[in-house]
Amino acid sequence: MFDHCLYFNTAALARQLERSWADAYAPFGLTAPQGFLLRAVLRRPGILQGQLAEVLSISRPTATRALDGLVAKKLVTRRSSQLDGRGVEVHPTAGAIALQAPLDKASAAVTARIKKVIGGTAFADVVAGVRGVRTALK
Repeated sequence: MFDHCLYFNTAALARQLERSWADAYAPFGLTAPQGFLLRAVLRRPGILQGQLAEVLSISRPTATRALDGLVAKKLVTRRSSQLDGRGVEVHPTAGAIALQAPLDKASAAVTARIKKVIGGTAFADVVAGVRGVRTALK
């Protein structure tokens, strides 16, 4: 019925992907959004909270809620920015740093499974296409 609908198809795909990454991050006690947010912080320690929301293409309140969960799990800390007192830097804790390799491995396993099912070229094409549409619609 909605075979040609961008919204329907991307929303359905997002739900499928959410389940895959939720399963991958569950052993770490993380939701999929928390897992991706933590991985971003691990790659850019000290990233400003607003920049983190921008990098992940999520709203600031969504980033705040996900960060609250990571703070409660003692995986990140927030500090006032030295450069801009209005900004808040996000830093990984030692516990988060210890999870970096296992988180990356779990995520790589999901990606590998998807590539095995749809093929590496199709995977790259879909990611590039969706990113292009998302960028164009900003």
